[in-house]
Amino acid sequence: MSSMQSQKIRQCDQLSQVRLGHSFAWGSTGRNIRLYTPKSIPVANVESIQGVRQEVIDAISKAASNCLTDTDVGQGIKRVGKVRDTYDLGDKVVIVTTDRQSAFDRLLASIPFKGQVLNQTSAWWMNHTTHIVKNALLSTPDPNISIMKKCIVFPVEFVCRGFMTGSTDTSLWTHYKDGEREYCGNTFPDGMRKNDRLAVNVITPTTKSEDHDVPISPSEIVKQGLMSQEDWDMVSKAALDLFNFGQEQAAKRGLLLVDTKYEFGKAPDGEIYLIDEIHTPDSSRYWIADTYEKRHAAGQEPENIDKEFLRLWFRSVCDPYKDEVLPAAPLELVCELSKRYVYLYEKITGEQFQIPPLHEPVNQRMKQNLATVNS
Repeated sequence: MSSMQSQKIRQCDQLSQVRLGHSFAWGSTGRNIRLYTPKSIPVANVESIQGVRQEVIDAISKAASNCLTDTDVGQGIKRVGKVRDTYDLGDKVVIVTTDRQSAFDRLLASIPFKGQVLNQTSAWWMNHTTHIVKNALLSTPDPNISIMKKCIVFPVEFVCRGFMTGSTDTSLWTHYKDGEREYCGNTFPDGMRKNDRLAVNVITPTTKSEDHDVPISPSEIVKQGLMSQEDWDMVSKAALDLFNFGQEQAAKRGLLLVDTKYEFGKAPDGEIYLIDEIHTPDSSRYWIADTYEKRHAAGQEPENIDKEFLRLWFRSVCDPYKDEVLPAAPLELVCELSKRYVYLYEKITGEQFQIPPLHEPVNQRMKQNLATVNS
């Protein structure tokens, strides 16, 4: 039996009693802008994931007023990213994974427990992939914090894909349906449908940009001096090896690892390390394996455990790339996404998600845990 049931998502108990930004929208600058409640916008039917403990579902509503959106660890030079805030401590960096939800190069919402799930899922994968490539992870002193070796980051994201899918401007399916058959140095045959499995896994790299990621071919990466040929050869092989391993592990757990992205950096001694995150719900797309073939044959979207349903909702009600102000994500979808983060963490790691103290300010907790490490 599938781990999902066909049913409309029910609004989380008590969630409507908590201010979760449902009367606000995110502007293009990331500021909260009052607009309207999502009640004025229809919510498409989305299959609600099953298998999440009731205590976690209850905790989601209680944690909604204590999401980690802005961070302050009290030390280091701070740099704010889409989801992660980085604090430079000299020879190492403190990476704080927030609950901010980002897509279309925009901030969309804050999702309870998201940061903890991303941080701990990534740490689990890093601890299980050292046989493939070294990673920069030194420790995880807090559920939302990873301390990493400081590296010079390659200005390229290594996007690995196993399926013809996606909805963003840089997705493979978007370019393919518009008639492109050559993409990022890869050639694709005519006649493919959305969500088809690719004959072989491929890398479709993009350049890292503050505003918008740009697809690029391996030859252009070397030509533009973004990486040497030697570094590209080493890192691209490591990326595909990580992706193949991730797919194998996901399959053992009834999942399809559809696509993902990696980042790599070089330490002062010249050693190359995997950095940032690996195989998390934000960097990856997961589908339910046992229903993929049947649903694909019927022309239905695969059952997924990622934020694609949130992307699709925004695309249905606005232009997330061009509109200056976006509507807020409906509470039903916020609740569902939080459940999926927790579900995937437990599915992949085999470990029970540990609910943190719900009313302790997260920044205060992080400062205390970092102080313990530095003492």
